Amino acid sequence: MVELCKQFTSLTDDEIEELLKVISYWETEAVAPDADVFVDVFNEIKKNALVVYHRTPLSKPSMYDHAVVGLDALMENEPGVLRTMQLGINSIGLIALSQEGKLIRQSIYPIKYGAKVIGTLIIETDGSIPSDENETSIEAIIDTNYITDDFIINQLSENVLVFDAKGILLSANAGAKELYRRLGYRNNIIGMSYDNLTLDYVTFDYIKFKIERESGNWSIDSESKYLHYYFVIKHSWIALRERLVVVVQDVTEFKRREEELVLKSVAIQEMHHRVKNNLQSIVSLLKIQERRAKHGETKKVLQDSVSRIMAIASTHELLSKQMENYTLLEQTLTMIVHNFHHIFANYKDVKICLQVDSEVYITTDQVVAVSVIVNELLQNVFDHAYNDRQGGNVTVVGKLVNSTIFIEVSDDGSGFDISAVNEDSLGMMIIKGYVKDKLKGKLKIESDGNGTRVSFRFRYDVTM
Repeated sequence: MVELCKQFTSLTDDEIEELLKVISYWETEAVAPDADVFVDVFNEIKKNALVVYHRTPLSKPSMYDHAVVGLDALMENEPGVLRTMQLGINSIGLIALSQEGKLIRQSIYPIKYGAKVIGTLIIETDGSIPSDENETSIEAIIDTNYITDDFIINQLSENVLVFDAKGILLSANAGAKELYRRLGYRNNIIGMSYDNLTLDYVTFDYIKFKIERESGNWSIDSESKYLHYYFVIKHSWIALRERLVVVVQDVTEFKRREEELVLKSVAIQEMHHRVKNNLQSIVSLLKIQERRAKHGETKKVLQDSVSRIMAIASTHELLSKQMENYTLLEQTLTMIVHNFHHIFANYKDVKICLQVDSEVYITTDQVVAVSVIVNELLQNVFDHAYNDRQGGNVTVVGKLVNSTIFIEVSDDGSGFDISAVNEDSLGMMIIKGYVKDKLKGKLKIESDGNGTRVSFRFRYDVTM
């Protein structure tokens, strides 16, 4: 529990101690013996509730089959947890969905330290209720005998049509009727044959073939372009009722936006390429100025500026070669290391070892921030870690840890006194500012006589 709090929150030692007192009480007292009891804290990186403690029921088996400590409680599944964290008020008897997809009933209470909410206490019991009291999904309706009820199908957002065994339309909801009006059907579509209404070129002869061949219920999914429209269509045969249910989803707007995104992506690629070229022109000018500079400090400032601009230029070069809005973390870090080998080729014999998970991706918004931060960390290593010797070893780690991206730059140099670091230095301001403001992440610095380790972690936002 303590380690999770230190990794993902900014709770103080006193606040963590208060949580431990709450946990100790529930460990020793036989309160709510038939309930699963949890303590959650706010995950500052992922902006979700994080489970840090679980006491299973004392009088019966737990509702959970697997360990949930370290997992998140999502807003869309357990809204009461974050509600209590944010407002500091109780949330009693709310129905929610567990991490294992089970209905649960939650009573949630804020855990406070002074006036600050530092966590929540959650008491969970079985939230199962009869299925006819649940919100009905379209799949559930298809499997019931109420599919021809106009009131029921009119509640669905999809366009629904119901045909009999001869292919005659018996019923259609308001959405379907409006869809066919937009497609040019002027008359009432009720009573029309299936072949006059099909939008994906599946004939009723094929439907009859499927009916004769298959026993029981079956379904067919398809995608179709009809005129300038795009549809996703589901055909479901309900054997007991001898009804064909057709659900039509209009995805035209989605397809059009998808095409627009492709065109925009091409334009963005060209923009990245031009930005890279312009930044390289600036680098060339700075290098000329560096060669003409007479003072060592001036040369150093110009060289640092070249390094920073090259880091940004390289990211634009990388982004100009891809269509997706994400890229491999390995590519990004390899590119930064390559730049350093190029810029500092004759400076110090420092070996940089990459240990990066080859399957971790970061978004295009994160690429520049990661590049600038790692570039700055490597710059610090080359400037300060090996003042008394010519060579050393640097390791750059990148991996996925608990749904967050973890990056660490470590060296075997002389180390430094962290308390004596100049917080106003440009390099430190860049590192802290980019981690906190650009990545919404957490930074950790450790240093001793065996070297320095600087790590930061931030939310993994890529969905593929």
